[in-house]
Amino acid sequence: MNYRTGIVSSLAEVGEAAWTALLAAQGDANPFLSYTFLHALHASGSACADTGWQPQYLVLWDGPVLAAAMPLYVKSHSYGEYVFDWAWADAYQRHGLEYYPKLLSAIPFTPVTGARLLARGPAERAALVELLCAQQQAAGMSSTHVLFPPEEQAHQLQEAGFMLRSGVQFHWLNDGYQDFDQFLATLEHKKRKNIRAERRKVREAGVTLRQARGAAITEADWRLFHRCYANTYAEHRSSPYLNLDFFLRVGRTMPDNVMLVLAERDGRPVASSLVFHTADTLYGRYWGALEHIPCLHFETAYYQPLEFCIAQGIATFEGGAQGEHKMARGFLPQKTWSAHWLAHPDFADAIERFLAREGGGIEAYLDELNERNPFRDQAGRDRGQDGEGDAGNDGGSVSAAPSSAADR
Repeated sequence: MNYRTGIVSSLAEVGEAAWTALLAAQGDANPFLSYTFLHALHASGSACADTGWQPQYLVLWDGPVLAAAMPLYVKSHSYGEYVFDWAWADAYQRHGLEYYPKLLSAIPFTPVTGARLLARGPAERAALVELLCAQQQAAGMSSTHVLFPPEEQAHQLQEAGFMLRSGVQFHWLNDGYQDFDQFLATLEHKKRKNIRAERRKVREAGVTLRQARGAAITEADWRLFHRCYANTYAEHRSSPYLNLDFFLRVGRTMPDNVMLVLAERDGRPVASSLVFHTADTLYGRYWGALEHIPCLHFETAYYQPLEFCIAQGIATFEGGAQGEHKMARGFLPQKTWSAHWLAHPDFADAIERFLAREGGGIEAYLDELNERNPFRDQAGRDRGQDGEGDAGNDGGSVSAAPSSAADR
């Protein structure tokens, strides 16, 4: 077929109706691919040319119909990606070559798997891949990177000459739990004992928690959340990726997909976390605190969202980037994908060899993680505990907290 192709620097050039219709054809309810989320990133100035995320979306039109599209950015750095290529950039620099700018297909600041090759069918998807390959040749940039595509799309890109890279995230799966205690009962003795101790510490610190959903989230709630989020970045001597305008926009335009957890002590706010969700998946995204309270990060970013998943019948909780510590809280390892093309043949060969070694390490790492499954065995016994239960004792040692960060 003869498509009309183009590159757009704003989704407004596509239109919300056309973009939404194309997403509906994917069967992908991922809220981060929605027009409202992406437009909020761009219109708020959080992801734009000034912040090193210059939109250059690829589009294919079949007459008046948007037949295919790809979120694509010209990047002048590698911040906010969660698939790390800093060492590749350093190697280019040491050899007197420019690694930036580069082309990147991803959802800014969002390490969530979702379609990157948006198309109405296989023919349109193949045409989109051809357009991407033509664009990367014409642009004359060092490289093209596609982050967190579904496995099927990753392999389609591999057939077009991309190199594949795998990573690991941690996801919680809802086994039809009736309440949080029923979930805890599936964990090994030490794991559930530590979780109860962590939650007790938060209660004993005098912290109260509130879940605010959708339209019930006030502007004051959003301002408080952003204050917590920005403060946590500042404590790590970094700048937040997202501004208040972005959060106010998604609160206004995506109320059915957002939930805040707000923590107070002695009548004053101390912390908050933000999750996005659909009917079957919850995505842990951002957290922040105004003061340090032991275990409060776990309560606001994990246990409150887990209770929300159980109450709403949400099947999966994607915990975000980073974190073996999530396994001790019932999250299990899942493989993620990215695809990479490099223009310089010598560097492409070197990185291909590196990825082969790294891939073997990822497989070994996954095997090791699966051997440390936090759940009780099928016979209902706690591994290493000879079947001994909690006996009502929720004391004991508390797992060490990870270094906190706003993005989760």
